[in-house]
Amino acid sequence: MLLAEAGGIDLVSVMRGASLPGQIVLALLVIASLLVWMIWLAKWLQLGRLEGLHKKLERAANAARGPRELLEVAEAMRAAPGAQVIRAIAARLEDGPTSPELLAAVARRAITAEEQRAAALMPTLSSIASASPFIGLFGTVWGIMLAFQRIGLEKSASLPVVAPAIGEALIATAFGLVAAIPAVIGYNYVDRRIADLVDELTASSEIWVAQMAMVRQSPKVAPAPGFDVARDTSVHGHAGRG
Repeated sequence: MLLAEAGGIDLVSVMRGASLPGQIVLALLVIASLLVWMIWLAKWLQLGRLEGLHKKLERAANAARGPRELLEVAEAMRAAPGAQVIRAIAARLEDGPTSPELLAAVARRAITAEEQRAAALMPTLSSIASASPFIGLFGTVWGIMLAFQRIGLEKSASLPVVAPAIGEALIATAFGLVAAIPAVIGYNYVDRRIADLVDELTASSEIWVAQMAMVRQSPKVAPAPGFDVARDTSVHGHAGRG
């Protein structure tokens, strides 16, 4: 069996010898730490995929020669965040006369929906970053209380009497920091990448609104094959009609 040792302290033995509340605290912090790394990996993969799809969509959208081709690009790349923005604008155009200001508002609503999708699990990461130090602090306080209790029972403050309880207290503090520090770093890193993606979407949406607004000045553009606004039940279609 592998033993985790730090500075000559056998962490496994200390955890096994901890009181029941101390063991619960340590178990919660271990789970929280594992969740942090799982969420960080999941968000890194998700944002990498979304950013790649958005860049691919932008290249295709820049090559589009009109509103119809732009909509066809969005229909062909529905997984891209920008595609949902274009489809929301097109859905609003299908509802009747509109204005560039209204189309811009529809685009902003669609971007908000995409931001919420990209920010999934971020509240969990934030909660772990905020709560872990306090959970560790509870374990620390509990360990110190046990140390004083043993001093009272043994009528001695010698190291063999207080060492187990003090060790339990310090390990709880360390585990709290091990969970919280990566959570804070991960949250800031992921939040920055989400903000960058939203900024790119916002900048692109201004161009798409101008392109789609050309529909009002040209013969009506039929939706791309397979695009039925009336039957589109996605949140983005609903946002467009709002």
